[in-house]
Amino acid sequence: MLIAAAAAPTDAVPAVLLVLAVILIAAKLVGELAERIGQPAVLGELTAGVLLGPSLLAIVDPSLPWLHLFAEIGVIVLLFQIGLATDLRRMLSVGGAAFTVAVVGVAVPFALGYAVCRLMGLPDLESVVAGAALTATSVGITARVLSDLGRLDDPESQVVLGAAVIDDVIGLLILAVVSRVVVGGTVSAGSIAGTTAAAFGFVIGAVIVGRLLVPPVFGLLARIGRPESLAPMALAVGLLVAVLAHAAGSALIIGAFAAGLAFQPTVHAPAIERGVTRLGHFFVPVFFVAVGAAVDVRTLGNARVLAVGGLLILVAVAGKVVAGFAPVWFRGRKLVIGVGMIPRGEVGLIFAQMGLAAGVLDPGLFAAVTAMVMVSTFIAPPLLKVLLGPRRGVRSDPGGPAELVTEA
Repeated sequence: MLIAAAAAPTDAVPAVLLVLAVILIAAKLVGELAERIGQPAVLGELTAGVLLGPSLLAIVDPSLPWLHLFAEIGVIVLLFQIGLATDLRRMLSVGGAAFTVAVVGVAVPFALGYAVCRLMGLPDLESVVAGAALTATSVGITARVLSDLGRLDDPESQVVLGAAVIDDVIGLLILAVVSRVVVGGTVSAGSIAGTTAAAFGFVIGAVIVGRLLVPPVFGLLARIGRPESLAPMALAVGLLVAVLAHAAGSALIIGAFAAGLAFQPTVHAPAIERGVTRLGHFFVPVFFVAVGAAVDVRTLGNARVLAVGGLLILVAVAGKVVAGFAPVWFRGRKLVIGVGMIPRGEVGLIFAQMGLAAGVLDPGLFAAVTAMVMVSTFIAPPLLKVLLGPRRGVRSDPGGPAELVTEA
């Protein structure tokens, strides 16, 4: 089997290359098919992952270390791209709304998920872990959908991106607390405050320092080097900031996003974005295929799994949609915000896998949480497509003028 060959340490390179080729071909073909039927390409890439995963064709094993590495690089590149395309001033202008959506979007799904599990007779700790899996939005998936639709500049999208980043940080905080509870560790107000300060402080500090250092340093690089070198150098900075974020107790993707924000206002941002986007065409689909491959469709035939999973899906969707309506003063389309916050993606899977590895979640409850992650991840792209309408944006060719794009 391809999975076994790609996992073997001896002569694994040909098998790894073959799996990568299959991933890219499937991602592009199914992604194109999704666009032909009016859906974002990311939905096709996720579907390709499910088809290639262990539960169906068994070509892609998302647990392989090298594939996990490629997927992590993919989501880091994606968040760096999103940071480059995000106007921080516009995001801050909706900061109150974003913060409100994030807090409500964490608290309500957690409470509903916990209550559902307790009503189904599950123990307290299992209910806590399952509820925690409902909290954090997958900023990578939401950002990709908005980018595919050419809607990153919409006020609603700015709220969604800001809220997704904030609740990703809150999700990391919850993950740290829950993991300590699972292993029997102690949780104090001081440790929670320290983790929170480290997460938010890093993003703020990285953006401030970056905006002071990036213009003069990259202005010098532009004068003494070739224009083509700016993108790889900027991405290298993004990778370093991601590593620093991880060392500071935050997430790699938060560091990459912060680095992109630091480059966004510079005159070199368009050239950097073009170069990074080309690299993203290789790495980013690998991430979404890996997320799709982590879904085991075979577990969905159990009645208990379907019952618990169905209830978790309902509260997962309802909790985020309610959060979209939380900033009552915001005049934009609140339903778009709520739907944009729905996908859990890799974030929910991290919680589920942590609970399974610690023995807190049995295979049935793990499957139910996985079903919630799968459905929440898959329903958001088509719903956003319906709510936001035709794709719009600017498509520019490096060798030619930009042109306005509007696609059905």
